[in-house]
Amino acid sequence: MSVAEAMGRALQQTSISTNIKERLDYSCALFAPDGDLVANAPFIPIHLGSMSFAVKYQMNLLGKDLKNGDVIMTNSPRAGGSHLPDITVITPVFSQTQPDQIIFFTASRGHHADIGGILPGSMPPTSVNIFEEGAEIVSFKIVKEGVFDRDGMLDYLVERPAKYPGCSGCRNIRDVESDLKAQIAANHKGIGLIHALIGEYSLETVQEYMYHIRNNAEQSVRNLLRDVAKRRGTKLSARDYLDDGSPIQAQVSIDEEKGSAVIDFEGTGPELRGNLNAPISVVHSAVIYCMRAMLDVDIPLNAGCLVPIEIKIPEDSLLSPSHTAAVCGGNVLTSQRIVDVVLKAFNAAAASQGCCNNLTFGQGGKDKDGVVKEGWGYYETIAGGSGAGPGWHGTSGVHCHITNTRIGDLEILERRYPVLVHEFSIREGSGGKGKWNGGCGVVRDLEFLEEIRVSILSERRAHAPYGLEGGQPGERGRNIWIKLPREQDGDLPDAADDLLPANPSIHKDIKSSPPKPRIINVGGKATILMGKGDRLVLNTPGGGGWGALDSEEAREEADRERDERIKLEWSARGSLVERAKVQSSF
Repeated sequence: MSVAEAMGRALQQTSISTNIKERLDYSCALFAPDGDLVANAPFIPIHLGSMSFAVKYQMNLLGKDLKNGDVIMTNSPRAGGSHLPDITVITPVFSQTQPDQIIFFTASRGHHADIGGILPGSMPPTSVNIFEEGAEIVSFKIVKEGVFDRDGMLDYLVERPAKYPGCSGCRNIRDVESDLKAQIAANHKGIGLIHALIGEYSLETVQEYMYHIRNNAEQSVRNLLRDVAKRRGTKLSARDYLDDGSPIQAQVSIDEEKGSAVIDFEGTGPELRGNLNAPISVVHSAVIYCMRAMLDVDIPLNAGCLVPIEIKIPEDSLLSPSHTAAVCGGNVLTSQRIVDVVLKAFNAAAASQGCCNNLTFGQGGKDKDGVVKEGWGYYETIAGGSGAGPGWHGTSGVHCHITNTRIGDLEILERRYPVLVHEFSIREGSGGKGKWNGGCGVVRDLEFLEEIRVSILSERRAHAPYGLEGGQPGERGRNIWIKLPREQDGDLPDAADDLLPANPSIHKDIKSSPPKPRIINVGGKATILMGKGDRLVLNTPGGGGWGALDSEEAREEADRERDERIKLEWSARGSLVERAKVQSSF
């Protein structure tokens, strides 16, 4: 784990984008020669579970064509990717004594704020195929035997995506190129540390410990399954829904003697025309996360967690989409619903907010005349409430489950982008009530200081996060556009003289007073051309509650406990605070 942690620190320190440096939307990990996940730092679960698919795909595709000094770039869902903005950089680690032998792989995956497509931010709420979501890269040697291929990178990220109707290439290639180089450097840092470890302990010893780690994870999950079978039986099932009504269903069959299980998603809805389709690698990521989260032992997430699990996914479903299906929302929204369904089947915890509340905005790209202008894209995910469980309250204002990112500092957001933050606070009362209360969502109120195209991609606006064992559901989310009326939009109030009062003073007051803003619910998925002064107010969902309350007095006591807990848990956070802590330790 220390190798992966050092890779992560190197990536954060050498990157320049808000997404990676501030939001920490990246992961670094170490993989065995067969491509299995061995060790990682506590980064993004949705990345870590699926990166193994990406490593194995490149091994099978390139085989002996992999040379010392090669670095592979990929993001395609068919090649183990999650969604297109998550670009994976993979570097084989060759033995120093046997130069043709691959002994490990280092890999890093980072979310890049723009890689082209129909909208800035490359997370379009209305995409219906993968070409509208930006550059798709199945396999590209961004470094070949030590030589960086910049021309090839520009072709993949700038030229090719712009060939599709209505689409642009990467709108800020300089930032993306810099962050890709940071990922390459992070992988190289990992290689140096691995060789140092081998030099101190020998390759045989290092690989032995690698297998011990995987075996320990496997046995821990087998023990978990045996315990669940004793408490709840060997047949479990659960179902939940996306906001469009598409079902996600899981049946779990446990073999108590072997400590194994089959998780079958038969009954899940068909592939969607929209972008909530989830690649198979994302499904595996969600399941491996659930297995690790339900363990009461402290072990690193690795491939051993899935050894006792067989996952069955129906063909042509939204969890096994075709190669050209849109997927940008599946990675961040459908994955959350998969986690909700699996945890519900195991009766482990009430639903968390079940959403990442994906907000993107930016400028540039191809205009209506086909002229390409350099621009930029911004992307953030917004916290909500986590679900309660048997013995604990949910947490308020937190990124839940498979995300594990953080939101950028307000000072940095307002300094770098034409945005003013009016409010960022806990959405009081949005957590589900119960013996144990669900965590509350947040309110994020943004004013845009110039005309800009803004997109929101969110869920849990129709189906509320469920409670369990008598606990109440959390509040649904809501996205509100506070729009200023404008002459060009045709929504200024009618000021015809015959409709105005006869009193001249009143006439003057009405004409001089500013028009009342419109309050518009934009729904869960929308792209809006925001005018100067318009605001977007996001109310994120709360988590579900656990357990029934016996009386009104008990409910009031639970509320008081929750309020006190919120006060006690708050502490200053963010990159500036962390930087100050590091400096004070010197």
